[in-house]
Amino acid sequence: MDYRNLGRSGCAVSALALGTMTFGNTTNQDDAFAQLDAFVEAGGTLIDTADVYVGGVAETIIGRWLAARPTDITDRVVLATKGRFPTSEEPNGAGASRRHLDRALTASLRRLGVDTIDLYQIHAWDPLTPAEETLSFLDGAVRSGRIRYSGLSNHLGWQIQKTMDTAAAIGADAPVTLQSGYSLLSREIEWEITPACRSTGLGLLTYSPLAAGILTGKYHRATAPVANTRMADPRMGAYLRGRMSEPRTVAVMDAVRTIAENHGVTTPHVALAWLLGRPTVSSVILGARTLDQLTANLDVDLRLTAEETLLLDTVSAPDVDFPYGGAAVAQFTRSIAGGWASPAAS
Repeated sequence: MDYRNLGRSGCAVSALALGTMTFGNTTNQDDAFAQLDAFVEAGGTLIDTADVYVGGVAETIIGRWLAARPTDITDRVVLATKGRFPTSEEPNGAGASRRHLDRALTASLRRLGVDTIDLYQIHAWDPLTPAEETLSFLDGAVRSGRIRYSGLSNHLGWQIQKTMDTAAAIGADAPVTLQSGYSLLSREIEWEITPACRSTGLGLLTYSPLAAGILTGKYHRATAPVANTRMADPRMGAYLRGRMSEPRTVAVMDAVRTIAENHGVTTPHVALAWLLGRPTVSSVILGARTLDQLTANLDVDLRLTAEETLLLDTVSAPDVDFPYGGAAVAQFTRSIAGGWASPAAS
């Protein structure tokens, strides 16, 4: 297992993280314990959860696991959770206000059975709460020892920049990470979100690295869906079949399979290796329904060549035009090459 800094912080985390959204849902407690044991045994340290995962059940399961294991194991864990989404129906039962976050953090600490959470993330932007209020709460939580670091999740580029600029302006402890979906089939964050992370020093924690299972190669449009899988769900299955038939997806899967065959590894290993090589990525979050699914991806030991990376970059590039690609890129290239005269020159 490789280790990287958590954004610009001095905290080291495993390059692969364990996501726990299935805990208490499709993964029962015994199987969740088995996943946690296997993850730590493989050298994993970063465990990610949220207060709304199965209504707090995921946090409770993790708390029971921490209580049942010796400190030489649990001391390795870097524990991350999130708050912001509704935890009750009362008017202040959601959001990034000081009132809601204080209650949400207190409840997470209780369910997890810990005094301090290593990384507390704002699960999404809250347009109704001033950034100053959210940041002052997080700063206070760091100073009081309830959390060690703060992070963001599901924020847009301008929201990241506004948050970081506000933190600097008020002298608050600033977030160190951003959690976002990212994969060979979902690269749109490269337009503004990853540049904002690079500019502000945020480390990326990426989820859905295998694009809801498409990049595993296990789903086939003509094959009957297996019970308890995404393909078996009517709505999700229709979405997956649609995505798999897109020309870009076909091209990406062809390239991934070719590289996997050349290295004698699985297609998920290629997809994960590509993602681990992207700028600003601190850790890639693996979510698994079963122990077998998790362990199959924990032993990624693949370094793509420059040619392989270029191939994957090319076939997975989103079809985008102005202002991010296409004509915009052509205009920029022409302008710096003196392709047209400026008004002053004319």
